[in-house]
Parts: sequence; structure tokens; C-alpha cells
Amino acid sequence: MRDGARIAAAIEILDTLTRQNQPVKDAVRDWGKAHRFAGSGDRAWIGGLVLDALRHQSSTAYAMEDDSARSLALGTVGRVWGLDADAIDALFEGDDHAPEKLTEAERAGLARDISDAPLHIRADVPEWLEASLLRAFGEAAADEGRALSSRAPVDLRVNEVKVDFDKAFKEVSSKLKAAEKSRLVSSGIRIPQRDPRGKAAAAEAIPAYGKGWVEVQDIGSQLAALASGVVPGQQVLDYCAGAGGKTLALSALLVNTGQVHAWDIDWRRLRAIWPRLKRADARNVQVKDGNEDKALSDLVEKMDVVFCDAPCTGTGTWRRRPDAKWRLKPGALAKRIEEQNTVLERAQHYVKPGGRLVYVTCSVLPEENEDRVGDFLAKSAVFKSVPALDVIEATGQLPEGGREILETCVGLHGALQLSPGRTDTDGFYICVMERVG
Repeated sequence: MRDGARIAAAIEILDTLTRQNQPVKDAVRDWGKAHRFAGSGDRAWIGGLVLDALRHQSSTAYAMEDDSARSLALGTVGRVWGLDADAIDALFEGDDHAPEKLTEAERAGLARDISDAPLHIRADVPEWLEASLLRAFGEAAADEGRALSSRAPVDLRVNEVKVDFDKAFKEVSSKLKAAEKSRLVSSGIRIPQRDPRGKAAAAEAIPAYGKGWVEVQDIGSQLAALASGVVPGQQVLDYCAGAGGKTLALSALLVNTGQVHAWDIDWRRLRAIWPRLKRADARNVQVKDGNEDKALSDLVEKMDVVFCDAPCTGTGTWRRRPDAKWRLKPGALAKRIEEQNTVLERAQHYVKPGGRLVYVTCSVLPEENEDRVGDFLAKSAVFKSVPALDVIEATGQLPEGGREILETCVGLHGALQLSPGRTDTDGFYICVMERVG
């Protein structure tokens, strides 16, 4: 397919999304099934444009003075991908499947300055979240919003239970030439996404992944696991384990000693954990599901670390799931806050005296982060917060210069608020608390 036809396809998918309540990946997939002539490269290009249009939906519609599917697609090609009006028209020249050439109004929209637009427009966030973004980032709120609207890189964690880092990095870089060592985690590998029209790195297709040498995991998530401070031989509860990404990281930190108890109330969320455990050769994990009192009653006050990856709005992952940004409503935030309070209240009972409670979200909203921890600590007589950065540094997994980067993320309770703008990671919140009584 020529680029003009690809843009037309993206417009068609965006139009479908405006009329149907459908996840964007499903809409792209359905379009591909109905247009079998489109190759994998075409589908990746088209899907990338659709996702970028959603990432920048608010600012693009404001600049183009129109929120139609055509304006979003053309505005994204021009304002985000950097093609000028003449270059876009040239893509359409002689292509019967391309959209109509740009109108004068569209040309004006591509060049329009929106620096004086409201914050939520410049930051590409829902208007009702503007105050929360300001609380989280202050004067950097607009920049952080734009960073949350960028494309995310692919990050890998080297499974040093099976292979040393240098050997794994050599193997990965032989297949993915853009691979580079992480600035923040010594066992992390990053494959950056520099070309907005390029395909994402096929990390799960390389031999190193199949052999269990590497696992796909955002660097921010890797830092969250390091904040557990676990050492070989300890007992760890991964509360709300889900698909098991952090379970695997915790297991590796224990070097297949001790025990990781991976629990989730919904067994369906745990389905992906079994093949991952097998591939990683993780032999110190017990998977538990269902009723908490039945599954975890024997763990009360026995855990060295209780790791809580709490349910949240996922605002810190908007780079990867841009359609979720515009579906998020105030009621969903209120529900998550209730769940987070419950998680902290219940999870604390499994921590033994002297043990740690690690509270993590993939959100940048203070309401889900420092507010929840503050309320919990105000009611607790036996927990105190400790600097998460010091715990991470004590693991020896910070490369040179890593601490200086993370120091910009330290907030209340010694917690870390990572973000695409500060650390070029997903927006993880990481707070460490110790039981002192």
C-alpha cells in the first residue's frame, strides 16, 4: 500500500471508533481481516497512525478546529509526524485510494500555534484531570502530558538466573540493532522507538525471549520490583499478582530461593503466569487464587515483603493504551481509590515485624498515590515510610548516574513518582513502608 492509502485506512478506522465503543486494537484487527491485501508492514503503519491520533486527539482537534476522523489523521501526520502540507498532498498524488487533497482550512490547522490553549489541550488529557496533573507535576504538567502522549519504547529485563547480562545483551542486540543498555537498571535493555512510522520491536519473537533470557518489562516496573529490596531466602507475597510480570522479577531477585506467593482474587488474570514461569525457569513461586482468607490465611505476619501492585486508573501507561485515556471517567477513579484503600488495609496483615510493605501503582494521579499512603500511615501505628530510592540503591542494580535521575522523582513519604517526562518510563508510583511494631 502507498502512504496515501494507508492514511485513508487510518481515517476509516478512526471513524469506526467514533461510532462504536470498541478497543482500538480490535478495530485495527477487524480492518485488517476485512482488507487481506494489507501486509504486516501496512497494518503496523496504519495502526501506529491511529494510536498516535488518539494520543494527541485533544491538541490536534483544537489546532485543526475539527474533531472528525479525517482531521485527526491528517493533523497527526502533519503536527506529530512532521510532514508539511505540500508533502502530505504529494502522498496523495496519483493514488486513487488516497483521501482528497488538503483544504485551505486544513493547511491552516497544520500550522496553527496552540501555545496559548488551555492546559488540558496542550497536555492532551481529559479536562477533568487537569487539576490532578497540576498537583502531580506543577509547572511541568503540560510537558508531562505531552510525554504521556508519546510512543513508548520496548524494555527488556535480563533474567540473570539463566544468563549473565553481557551474554544476553549480545544476543538481543544481534537481532534488535537499536538495543541499548538502560540508564536506570543494570539488568535492563531498551529498544527505543525513534521513527513514528516504524514498527515496534518484535521482542517476543527473538531467540533470547524464547529461551527465557529476557522478559518484556518496562524499566519503571523493573525499578518497582527492586524497591522490594528482597534478598535470597526471603518470603514474599505478590498481592494482586495479575499476569505475573513483577512476580518473575521478584523470583529472579531471590535467585530461585525463598518463596514468592503470587496471589490474585481472579484466576483469569493469572492465566498468563504459567508459561512465563516455565520459560523463566522460576522454581520458587507458588500461585494462589480465589478467596483471600482461604488462600493466604497461613501467611499472616510471616512475609518479609508484601508487594502490592494495586488496581489503578492506569494513567501512567497512556503511552501504550491511548484509547483508555479518553474512556476514563471520574467514577472509575473513585472506584479505584476504594479498592486501593482496601488493598492497603488487607495486605498489611501479612507483613511480619521488621518486614516491608511496598505500594505500587501505574498512575500519576496523587489521589491514587500519596493521598492513599498518607491516609494509611495516618491510621497505622506500626508502619513508617522509608526512602524508596535508598532501598533500590542498596540492591546494587543502579547504573552510574541512575540515582541522580531518580532523585528528581522523590516526593512525599520518600516515594518515587516516575513518568515519561522524568525517567522515560511508564508513570509508576513506588512507596516503601516498614513495619516497626
